[in-house]
Amino acid sequence: MKHKTSIVTGSYGAIGKAIAEGLAAKNYRVVLIGRDQARLKEAAEDVVNKTGNDKIEFSAVDLCRKSEVEAFAKNWDGPLHLLINNAATTPRSREETPEGIEMQFATNVLGYFWMIKYMHSYMEGQDDSRIVNVASYWAGGLDLKDVETREGFYDNDDVYRKCKQADRMLSVAFAERLREKNITVLGCHPGDARSKLSTSLGHGGWESPAKGADTPVWCATAPELKGETGKYYEHRAEVECRFAADKQAVEKLFAICERY
Repeated sequence: MKHKTSIVTGSYGAIGKAIAEGLAAKNYRVVLIGRDQARLKEAAEDVVNKTGNDKIEFSAVDLCRKSEVEAFAKNWDGPLHLLINNAATTPRSREETPEGIEMQFATNVLGYFWMIKYMHSYMEGQDDSRIVNVASYWAGGLDLKDVETREGFYDNDDVYRKCKQADRMLSVAFAERLREKNITVLGCHPGDARSKLSTSLGHGGWESPAKGADTPVWCATAPELKGETGKYYEHRAEVECRFAADKQAVEKLFAICERY
């Protein structure tokens, strides 16, 4: 096939780079997104060397900052066929962005929201455009009255679970909004690979990065998933998402994100 264009956020982490490698092996042009220019360059070189695909590019974007995501989108040139939102952070103590937003919510939730909001117009009119939100089965406990965890004790694992619930809910919200534009939006759980993030959460991990990337890459490329918008997958199998059932909460979360 001709080179389709994809974006992978958080693409120098263990799973993110493995996702990029998986797409590159399938002949995609892959644009790696992350905060650290040097690490992006190193990751891009690794992907080229491992796959032989030289259509690998990178751009430094701090996804916790709306202004940087918007600037990236404004400078984008050409169509986009695939967006994989994968970037995540989980600091041990509560941190805030320069704009005063709690760091996990800003990166893990609003980063997804802003990338979709500002990039989806480049995906319209393609034969099979997809957005894959890397979420988790480790999800729950979101309080829509306190999405930034300003009240009570900050526990990075607890806040991470809340953010992953939000990602699954936003997948449903955007699926409904982008359905008529023929953009498929899917949520998924990656495999349980050891990474900086899983170590910070205290979970470790027992699978290889490639195994961790398997379901996200499958969601992004499997022909049978074309048009299956709004669904959630674990280990290449559709799983009913309990968070998607509460439509009122889904819409409330979307409205909250819109205000940032």
